[in-house]
Amino acid sequence: MLASTLGRPMKPFHFNFRRHFATKYTAKIISTSPTGRSLAAEVTPPPPLPSDIRGYSLPRRDLICKATQILLSATNPRSTKQTSLPDPFSDLTEYLQSLSISLTPLEASEILKSLKNPTLAFKFFHFCPSFDPNFRHDSFTYNRLFLILSLSSSPLRFEQAESLLDDMERRGVRGSISTVNILIGFFGDLDRCVGLVKKWELRLNAYTYKCLLQAYLRLRDSNKAFDVYLDMLRRGYHLDIFGYNMLLDALAKDEKVDKAYKVFEDMKRRHCEPDTFTYTIMIRMTGKSGKTDKSLALFQAMLEKGFTPNLIAYNTMIESLAKGRMADKAVLLFTKMVENDCQPNEFTYSVLLNVLVAEGQLSKLDYIVEISKKYMNKQIYAYFVRTLSKLGHSSEAHRLFCNMWNFHDKGDKDAYMSMLESLCSSGKMTEAIDLLNRFHEKCITTDTIMYNTVFTALGRLKQVSHIHDLYEKMKRDGPPPDIFTYNILISSYGRAGRVDSAIQIFEELENSNCNPDVISYNSLINCLGKNGDVDEAHMRFKEMQEKGLNPDVFTYSTLIECFGKTDKVEMACNLFDEMIAEGCSPNLVTYNILLDCLERSGRTAEAVDLYAKLKQQGLTPDSITYAVLERLQSGRHGKLRSRRQNPITGWVVSPL
Repeated sequence: MLASTLGRPMKPFHFNFRRHFATKYTAKIISTSPTGRSLAAEVTPPPPLPSDIRGYSLPRRDLICKATQILLSATNPRSTKQTSLPDPFSDLTEYLQSLSISLTPLEASEILKSLKNPTLAFKFFHFCPSFDPNFRHDSFTYNRLFLILSLSSSPLRFEQAESLLDDMERRGVRGSISTVNILIGFFGDLDRCVGLVKKWELRLNAYTYKCLLQAYLRLRDSNKAFDVYLDMLRRGYHLDIFGYNMLLDALAKDEKVDKAYKVFEDMKRRHCEPDTFTYTIMIRMTGKSGKTDKSLALFQAMLEKGFTPNLIAYNTMIESLAKGRMADKAVLLFTKMVENDCQPNEFTYSVLLNVLVAEGQLSKLDYIVEISKKYMNKQIYAYFVRTLSKLGHSSEAHRLFCNMWNFHDKGDKDAYMSMLESLCSSGKMTEAIDLLNRFHEKCITTDTIMYNTVFTALGRLKQVSHIHDLYEKMKRDGPPPDIFTYNILISSYGRAGRVDSAIQIFEELENSNCNPDVISYNSLINCLGKNGDVDEAHMRFKEMQEKGLNPDVFTYSTLIECFGKTDKVEMACNLFDEMIAEGCSPNLVTYNILLDCLERSGRTAEAVDLYAKLKQQGLTPDSITYAVLERLQSGRHGKLRSRRQNPITGWVVSPL
């Protein structure tokens, strides 16, 4: 009996309102009070839980939906109840208590199915037995939680899975084969997973074997994967095409040729027809092991089976032919590839280019470009230009570069830079400067790296007039010079003996937005010293120290050599001592310079002491060191040595 006493007149009773409860109750009114303020009703007990034909309880869908809705309300960003319902479990408790019902493990499993958040899922998992002491989790609820963890990216998922597995064993819950399958899929301890099969007295099925095989392949353990495969065959199971290809690929990459062939033959015997990927794997394996004839036989077998090779298959076969140094057959297969409208990629062209270069058949590159003209884009041209330039084939690179220039309105910056470097390396400075001046025609903006590349080559060749003209153009049209530009110019003018120009560039550097660095001073000091103005070089050395720049081993070595050439041996020795005192370790070149200086001035004892310091520092003497030592031992030094004179400065040039 259910009695209800109301504090105000009862409104009309309607039975068609929308209910928000999981279980419906039917009641029969048996009496009412004279005032109508209270009534008595007899409630019909709810029917027992629905069950299937086997007698197993079915989950109550309305209960599952409502419980899921309550749990997700706290995590739903569009929910208006976030502030009023901070704890969904208190609402779930209130809801379940209002109905005087509890959840079954199957219903808990269905609710877990809708919870993607591991934290929320774990809280609900622990909520169930805390709400109902008689509740017992079964393998289904554990499986749901394992599955949620397997799909999670949380760094704690492995620890949580291990803890959950420990809890499962502690409570005596026996898992199913699905539990093992889920754990194998993401859990790192495969030995424990296999041990659970024995502990729970389960039988591996085909899917379990596949999961286990894939897990070992993910761990790059092809041997154990192969053992799983053999055990699988003994129990009458077999892989699908995807599983076979995965195993074959792993065995081929690990160069386990015999095992790979066994799997390949088993595959054909067990009515699992190899596909294009299968043949490609086998072709790559045989080609890698140098068995080009077997690769060709497999490729032919693939064609006879009616398969159309894809890009990967063609590339693999061409690579195998290239490894076997069969350039002619590689070009022929490329021809078939183009005829079958299979578009080559950069890898295809790279393999062909390498084999043609290796076999001295680079003339066939024009044929390859011609037959695949419809596929030649600026990226492919750019690759050819870059690679040929690096390999030293500047003429071929330039010819292909001209093709790219004529067929494409916009250029590839990397390719153009490679061509510029190639021209500079081969000393074709007129062409290099012309190319630099025409970059804008192909929508390429010139930068300081491009100019510095040309300046470096011009300086090496001492083409001072070109340096001056290009530098003036750079200042006029941009880009502005950087510290590297100034350093290159100072060094280039110094190499050509143009001291005034080098000083002028250094002064422009001081007045620019860039500040001179150690390399700037080194270049200027080297220019001044090597061209006869040792005093000015020494003044610049002091100046750089006053500006807080620390001279390096190149600075000291340059000045020591300059002092030595002008017979200022004491200053050279003092500078060497200062170098060590300042913590700048001399290198072998420094020692050789000072040894030569001391030997020429007849200071044999000091030269021998210096050689001892060289050995103490752990440096290995070279041919120049031994030549000086030989002169010391023979006593041939001073005026007896012949030297050649510099035609510009009149200086005696040291062989160092």
